[in-house]
Amino acid sequence: MNEKKCFHCGLDVPENIHLNIRYEKREEPACCAGCQAVAQSIIDAGLGHYYRQRTAEAEKAALPPPEILEQLKLYDLPQMQADFVETLSGSEREAVLMLGGITCAACVWLIEQQLLRLDGVLRVDLNYSTHRMRVAWDNDRVALSDILLRVQNTGYTAAPYDAQKFEQQAQKERKQSLIRLAVAGLGMMQTMMFAIPTYLYNDIEPQYLALLHWGALLMVLPVMFYSAVPFYKGTWRDLKNRRVGMDTPVAIALILTFIAGLYALLNNAGQGMYFESLAMFVFFLLAGRYMEQIARRKAGDAAERLVKLVPAFCHRLPDYPASEASEEAAVVQLSAGDILAVRPGEVIPADGRVLAGESEVNEAMLTGESLPVFKAAGSSVTAGTLNSSGPLVIQAEQVGGHTRLSHIVKLLDRSLAQKPRLAELADKYASSFVLGLLLMAVPVFIGWWLYADVQTALWITVALLVITCPCALSLATPTALAASTGMLASDGVLISGSHSLEGLSQISDVVFDKTGTLTEGRLNVRTILPLGNIDMHQAAQIARALEAQSEHPIARAIMSLPEGGGLDIRSAQRLNRIGHGVSAELAINGQSQTWALGRPEFVAEIAGHLPRALQEIEHSGSLIALGNRQGFQAAFLLDDTIKSNVPAMLATLKQQGLRLHLLSGDRAAAVQNLAAGLALDAHRAEATPEDKLAYVETLQRQGRKVLMVGDGINDAPVLARADVSVAVAGGADVAREGADVVLLNDDMAVLPRILKQAQRTRRIIRQNLIWASIYNLIAVPLAVLGFVTPWIAALGMSISSLIVVANALRLLKKQAD
Repeated sequence: MNEKKCFHCGLDVPENIHLNIRYEKREEPACCAGCQAVAQSIIDAGLGHYYRQRTAEAEKAALPPPEILEQLKLYDLPQMQADFVETLSGSEREAVLMLGGITCAACVWLIEQQLLRLDGVLRVDLNYSTHRMRVAWDNDRVALSDILLRVQNTGYTAAPYDAQKFEQQAQKERKQSLIRLAVAGLGMMQTMMFAIPTYLYNDIEPQYLALLHWGALLMVLPVMFYSAVPFYKGTWRDLKNRRVGMDTPVAIALILTFIAGLYALLNNAGQGMYFESLAMFVFFLLAGRYMEQIARRKAGDAAERLVKLVPAFCHRLPDYPASEASEEAAVVQLSAGDILAVRPGEVIPADGRVLAGESEVNEAMLTGESLPVFKAAGSSVTAGTLNSSGPLVIQAEQVGGHTRLSHIVKLLDRSLAQKPRLAELADKYASSFVLGLLLMAVPVFIGWWLYADVQTALWITVALLVITCPCALSLATPTALAASTGMLASDGVLISGSHSLEGLSQISDVVFDKTGTLTEGRLNVRTILPLGNIDMHQAAQIARALEAQSEHPIARAIMSLPEGGGLDIRSAQRLNRIGHGVSAELAINGQSQTWALGRPEFVAEIAGHLPRALQEIEHSGSLIALGNRQGFQAAFLLDDTIKSNVPAMLATLKQQGLRLHLLSGDRAAAVQNLAAGLALDAHRAEATPEDKLAYVETLQRQGRKVLMVGDGINDAPVLARADVSVAVAGGADVAREGADVVLLNDDMAVLPRILKQAQRTRRIIRQNLIWASIYNLIAVPLAVLGFVTPWIAALGMSISSLIVVANALRLLKKQAD
């Protein structure tokens, strides 16, 4: 069977894909819209000779060769960037790239440092667990091609991120790692067969001993010049960048051992053999690195699953509603306003609203909610969620990088790129440790040479270089962060802020907003009290006119009132004072007046003194007033209910030894009743955003570590000021953007689990760092004193790294509350 190959990247073209590239008056197949766009742009730019001159099939998502700068600069074209570059503001751009060639945590540091030295690069978030990098730059100062070229010149590969291509690249890397490991294992067994006779017999005749040595040399050559290549590449890359990394001592040890083996062979230097130890050494190192790779991918699996949720293709309805005939379209080419058909079992490709159909949608991957959610006409749907039962017709509202899923992935990338202060210190120590290790190896070699002989000195030096390589120290933090962040993401919790997990582990006080946080946030108008010359229906109509442009919970309650009242109202010059209320010039039946709706004290600035009837109202919920220059005209009494899981959540937090506070802009009676019912430690009523900010700052001056939980626009300043902030589901966008932790669902019971998980993460990171430090403190003296052979050193280093990774993976297991 003849399978079609992609003209650009050389991979198989799926049977259901029919995309063509126009090249030299013929049509060539493409495997995806990305390859089609890249290839067509190269050809249209007059650089089609690239495809005639290339000597090998290009790898998936590979960039054109950097030697041809014109081809690399194609990535600066707007049409090339359309699918993977997001415009943030002005000239600021952000792109997600996938990297190749990363072998350890030190590579992450190197790439970040190289890019941040480029003038115009604003931010680099490199996810060690997934090898995905999010980079932001000023397009007026630096071009994307400069960033890609800098990554390549550093010794790595970079390409626009594509989930399908990334998975294919990862599979290729895993396959190559397995082959290298298998070759090393086979070489180890064969060299041991030649070495065993020299261990058992001391009187082997010279001609047979030479035969054994030459046989071992032939068996170790594939190990030395194929299996060990990644260590040489890593070392050369580090040397080009004028630094020493984790591969440097390993590569030096390999080369020294091989040279010693050749010297012994050519000079008939006795019974001793070096090649079996070299093969065993490489095998153990590769085995450890392969298992670490598997563990790392497992730890970062949550982020990768989210990225892969959106399908590559969807069904678009170009003539809806006139016709429901569909056509296949690439998701990356969708625009806001497109009408899409989503069949049962398909994944929703964009954020939008249901126009027709009824179904249940599984949103577990985004929110942690296990039960499917019913959707009908008018319901909102989110990209990446699974349509379970019936067909839906939806209108796309947010596509590509603007979807909620894209925002979640961005937060995850930012989270997995963060490093606690302990980890930053460990990385600096690890780099200095490698340099110190190389310097230490010189006097150790000379000392043992003088004390014993060259062979003994060589073995001890090689063992020292290998056993003390600080891989475990560099792995201690990224694997723990990836595992913990992935576990929380499965519960619908996104850790987005820098040092958030570290900060959460030190919290002493939790400050809650009231409406939408501890309560449902769906206020209902229970009573309308007329206080002036208008009836309750007219009061409702005027209040609706004032709140028409607001998304505040109180505004939604007012807008839910029945329409009517019989007034002709036109509004202008609306003024919103956050935390107080809204005022506007309203033309009612042709007469213009200033009206205000909000807290009684705010309305009093326009309407004058509070009437006695308003002062004597006893109400446990919220009260807002309506008035104009003629006085107070009406009062609206609103009720809210406590979320069902809040009392148990607060009780658990108290058991954890935390002090609980309530800050609210509501009236004192409402706040006092809620605080007493929930047994909170402290509360503050009628608090403005400035009051909330001052309250948190007072706690911080007392040495308290404050966690702020809120959901509204008026919570944004205090969320930013708190040591750690949590924005709950349904909150305003500005609150979610400023928060360190984002809850994707309304389950407040997850809050104690977040704090507990943060403490576990901090504890495991400390355990890993302590173990790695103790290991090196013990290993260095043992190696220097000659108690460790090279193969034991390789085994010890690999086991040390695996212990750290295995300990970090314990964070993937959920603990009982």
